[in-house]
Amino acid sequence: KGGCSDKQILVLGLDGAGKTSVLHSLATNHVKHSVAPTEGFNAVYINTEESHMEFLEIGGSESLRSYWKMYLPKVLLLIYVVDSADHARLPVAKQLLHQLIQNNSTLPVVVLANKQDLEGAYCITDIHDALALSEIGDERKMFLIGTHVAEDGSEISSSMKDAKELIAQLVLETQ
Repeated sequence: KGGCSDKQILVLGLDGAGKTSVLHSLATNHVKHSVAPTEGFNAVYINTEESHMEFLEIGGSESLRSYWKMYLPKVLLLIYVVDSADHARLPVAKQLLHQLIQNNSTLPVVVLANKQDLEGAYCITDIHDALALSEIGDERKMFLIGTHVAEDGSEISSSMKDAKELIAQLVLETQ
């Protein structure tokens, strides 16, 4: 396989989970909150010393979720972002995640439990249970990291650095 297309990483999650802000943080190591929802697609390229990674984010509004599945066969890795403080929609986030990966038993999944800094955010073990991650983690590589996007303009949090390193590592192992 040649070219960059074999290193694409898909970034999914419900609208408002913070996908765009997370991606910006990963790409620049600095924080810029995105207020506008992603209408459609957002591609971000990240270069590390070891690899060149292409992230494809697809908006999470209901009208766009039908496109999610189409992109799955083409990617190395799925990053699934959830809003840890949006308790009401965690069941929907769970359902969509399980539907997405049920036909793809080897795709590595990194779940980012985002907005850990918000009051009322579920901790990692609660998120793990709410998304029933134990049901999807046996046959595949599955990771859950708590993240938050810090104040605008500041450097990214250590959790984001960890997430970035993990993703880069998975990309190297998977391609």
